[in-house]
Amino acid sequence: MAADNSNESVEYIKHHLTNLTYGKLPAGYERADGTVVQEASWTMAHTAQEATDMGFMAIHVDTMGWSIAMGLLFLGLFRFAASRVTEGVPTGLQNLVEVCFEFIQGLVRDVFHGKNPLIAPLALTIFVWIFLMNLLKLIPVDFIPGLAHAMGLEYFKIVPTTDPNATFGMSFGVFLLILFYSFKVKGVSGFSKELALNPFNHWIMIPFNLLLEILALIIKPISLALRLFGNMYAGEVVFILIALLPLWIQWTLNVPWAIFHILVIPLQAFIFTVLTVVYLSAAHEDH
Repeated sequence: MAADNSNESVEYIKHHLTNLTYGKLPAGYERADGTVVQEASWTMAHTAQEATDMGFMAIHVDTMGWSIAMGLLFLGLFRFAASRVTEGVPTGLQNLVEVCFEFIQGLVRDVFHGKNPLIAPLALTIFVWIFLMNLLKLIPVDFIPGLAHAMGLEYFKIVPTTDPNATFGMSFGVFLLILFYSFKVKGVSGFSKELALNPFNHWIMIPFNLLLEILALIIKPISLALRLFGNMYAGEVVFILIALLPLWIQWTLNVPWAIFHILVIPLQAFIFTVLTVVYLSAAHEDH
């Protein structure tokens, strides 16, 4: 009986950590229900193993859907607030939007030392978008998957930042901007000299400098992605583990853990935003 409960718990955890995946199965593939794919075709995965076998080109539909939805929510809320700005007593939404603007404006002024009109809007977008995606964590872990199951969807995760594909996608976008502005501001020769002659300004140390600087450059997007993913994924796992406990213990543990995440959610959005601005500021330094 204990073994059965253990197996059920393991399956429950695996189920809640598996994404709704759309990908390509090869011809001759035997699916979980015993059917054999006659020819290579794109389809929804019915099991976690099928999702794994779909390979790199598979799409996590739930991650894409929720991240796009939170992006549209951000644009809609801020557009709605901007179209109804009042000079007298502001509404609650206008106050919230103004606080976000002032916060990001102060952050960029303090951290970014170049001149680029893109940085402040980018920082605002990153902060609010990640905050909204993280905020989905406060929805009970069984609520949305239960609704999805009633609609015939076997798997359905709702927090995009618990998927490394989402966090690496954002960090890779930041990495491309770092490279773009490094070449644009410093030029090819200036950026090459920065890599080759730092931290030791001597020609004999060029191989060591290149190794050190290229590694430091590559680590930037990796650390950005893994920091956000690791913190949010760990929190999600704890929520799932709490859901396996008896009901009276769930309420005892869920409330303080959720309160703790009220701090973690904006903190992780803030860290990602600050590091993005810091990295882009360094890319604009041409001295």
